[in-house]
Amino acid sequence: MPTADKVNILVVDDLAEKLLVYRTILEELNENIVAVQSGREALRQLLEQDFAVILLDVNMPDIDGLETAALIRQRRRTEHTPIIFVTAFADEIHASRAYSLGAVDFILTPVVPEILRTKVRVFVDLFRKTEQVKRQAEERILLAQEQAARAAAEEVSRRATFLAEASTALSSSLDYQATLHRLMELAVPALSDLSVISQVDEHGGLGPTNLAWVHDQRLSTHTAKDPHGLPRALQGAFERVMTEGKAEYLPTFVAVDNWEAASLENGRSICSTHAGATGPDFSLQSAVVLPLQVRGRMLGVLALAVGLSGRRFESTDLALAGELAQRAAIALDNARLYHDIQEADRRKNEFLAMLAHELRNPLAPIRSAVQIMGIVSPDLPDLRWARNVIERQVQHMVRLVDDLLDLSRITRGKIKLQIEMVNVATVMERALETCRPVMDARHHELMVAYPSEPLWVQGDAARLAQILGNLLNNAAKYTEDRGQIWLTAAREGNEAVLRVRDSGIGIPPEMLSHIFDLFTQVDRSLDRSQGGLGIGLTLVRRLVELHQGSVQVVSAGPNQGSEFIVHLPLAQRVQPREPSANGKHNAPTPCPSCRILVVDDNVDAANSLAKLLQMSGHEVKVAYDGPTGIQTAKAMVPDLILLDIGLPGMDGFDVARHLRGEPALKNVPLVAVSGYAREEDRLRSQQAGFNSHLVKPLDPQILPALFTALLERRDAPAL
Repeated sequence: MPTADKVNILVVDDLAEKLLVYRTILEELNENIVAVQSGREALRQLLEQDFAVILLDVNMPDIDGLETAALIRQRRRTEHTPIIFVTAFADEIHASRAYSLGAVDFILTPVVPEILRTKVRVFVDLFRKTEQVKRQAEERILLAQEQAARAAAEEVSRRATFLAEASTALSSSLDYQATLHRLMELAVPALSDLSVISQVDEHGGLGPTNLAWVHDQRLSTHTAKDPHGLPRALQGAFERVMTEGKAEYLPTFVAVDNWEAASLENGRSICSTHAGATGPDFSLQSAVVLPLQVRGRMLGVLALAVGLSGRRFESTDLALAGELAQRAAIALDNARLYHDIQEADRRKNEFLAMLAHELRNPLAPIRSAVQIMGIVSPDLPDLRWARNVIERQVQHMVRLVDDLLDLSRITRGKIKLQIEMVNVATVMERALETCRPVMDARHHELMVAYPSEPLWVQGDAARLAQILGNLLNNAAKYTEDRGQIWLTAAREGNEAVLRVRDSGIGIPPEMLSHIFDLFTQVDRSLDRSQGGLGIGLTLVRRLVELHQGSVQVVSAGPNQGSEFIVHLPLAQRVQPREPSANGKHNAPTPCPSCRILVVDDNVDAANSLAKLLQMSGHEVKVAYDGPTGIQTAKAMVPDLILLDIGLPGMDGFDVARHLRGEPALKNVPLVAVSGYAREEDRLRSQQAGFNSHLVKPLDPQILPALFTALLERRDAPAL
């Protein structure tokens, strides 16, 4: 038998010859015999290891056997170890005391070997079986502990997986109703048989209430205007959770707290077993009600209830429900904030559109009046100077309004580029054409260096000219009178690089990284001598990025000038434009004299535009509201109608639809004249039957070509 499986037997006698005898007798048992000659040595051995049985001599010097036994019994580890006393004296007093100390036997010497071996073998076998039972018990304990640890780990993993999936699902949409629906899908049936979400209304009470439960193996939902159709116990818990902001567990529901009682008490029910209601068809057994609270704001309550499945909420389920409620509150709050941001953005865009409309309305008669002044008195120097001042300021106002709307379109992703092959030199010419008046007024020295070879890029010609125009206007604005401005373009690798440099006020180093940010301006003095809204450079960066390019700025510091550098990718292949048959562009057909109706509630705008058209040889009538415009159109049957959109009462869209319903007027070209310039405004004009949409203030230079095109289209034979 291996030594590791041997059982320890302790033999204690002060005589060495007796120890030898006992060892010889017990050697046949093939166990581990430990022999010591004193009680002290025996106690020391018992501190170090366990023994199946102890053979203990009664008469020993120093500490006798009885005293040694008493000390052995005082220790918890050895209080039940079997002790066999061995003595040569048959003393009843000693025997009685020995048995009182827990002795299992009292043997007289000389011992009979077979008897001693038999008695020792009994205790050895008993010890071995006891140890086996202990090991089995320990193994069972270890197995139970391992199973419990595995179950706990699986529960932790299940919980972590569920919460991870919940976070992903709840954050997958910023729509409030979609988030509510995902929350209910997560809760049923994973955590409960029924989920109820009651939202806080605008008055701070509980309002819209959503329910979800499993019916016929699919998720069923119901929405009520408030939680009053719920069982009374749930309603009470909702009120307490709303007040205290703490979760509440309802371990049981009694009959008076369930669906049927709620239907009888309230006169209406959500329970589907009640006539005329749609809801869960099972009674509730227990529920947990949790606050949906984030950043100190109560969004509502979440109730999870069981009943159909017969399961019970464990502590882990309650903890998991609490975690879900916290994450759901954050997701719902994010959805609410996103909705608020969207609503604020919508209102901002509507405000900008209204602002542009209101700003453009007074600009329209101003521009028309300026054009009339030029026709009536073209040669008076002072009048010409005043006219030029007004025209420049009107153009400046138009640019500010356009910048505001362009920025709004770009930030919303609403701007559309008309992509074509564009020559960089052409872009430079168009930008210079719009900016020269500003530079001439301040006597700037402008130096232009066109590229030495044709540079073609793919882009929107108007927007590219706007980029360069904004940079040139910016240079003119921040360069002192008689300063210098440079515009250059050249090829650098696969890019067209345009540079606008000036000798102006420069840019402080700390502002270089923010110069393209919205509303950033170098000049922040109280006199606001340079004007502007601080959005021109923001537009430049956004438009350049839409063209897959980049823009940067360099400046040595204040009063050291600045340089803006635009990088645009060159087109891979250039398709040259086909020239016309005679090598020249066809000139537009001159506009014939025609009958025109102007409808605008702004009297100055209507009269000034009518006057300008009359001076161009047209017969013009004016109406100041929609109904009058319809009657006038019926009476005169005009060749063209210029119709304002923002009319009081009957707006321009309604007037246009009415006119298109008149047989005599259905083919008359309609031109929308409006301060609204959004894409959706142009689309509405087209849907209402307008042939064209012009933005106030009108540019008189484009009217002849527009009128000619509209009349030619009207008179063209049908295919």
